[in-house]
Amino acid sequence: MSLSPYSSGMPAQPVLYQAEPHVAQTVKSIRDRVSQICRQYRNQAVRVQTLDGQVYEGVLTHCEKGMLYISIPYPSGQQGQARGLYYNNVILPLVLYELLAITLLYT
Repeated sequence: MSLSPYSSGMPAQPVLYQAEPHVAQTVKSIRDRVSQICRQYRNQAVRVQTLDGQVYEGVLTHCEKGMLYISIPYPSGQQGQARGLYYNNVILPLVLYELLAITLLYT
């Protein structure tokens, strides 16, 4: 029975997945590159395509800690309501490592 250096006498938990060092470095590099792009094009209209083929169009609002946030129109053209206030957009968080492409839309 091995003990984890961070536990209080509890047995170490089995590792189910651990990224290979070169994969982790690549993901960090992508995260840093996309974060820099997001800072440069914040508040611009973009089209984002995920690895699964989903496509979203909206305004790039923020990028932080591996997440990209875009403001998109409320689904089905309906307005949402929160505490008596109506809104037309929702903020969609997307995981950076799931992204295939971010395209700047000229409006």
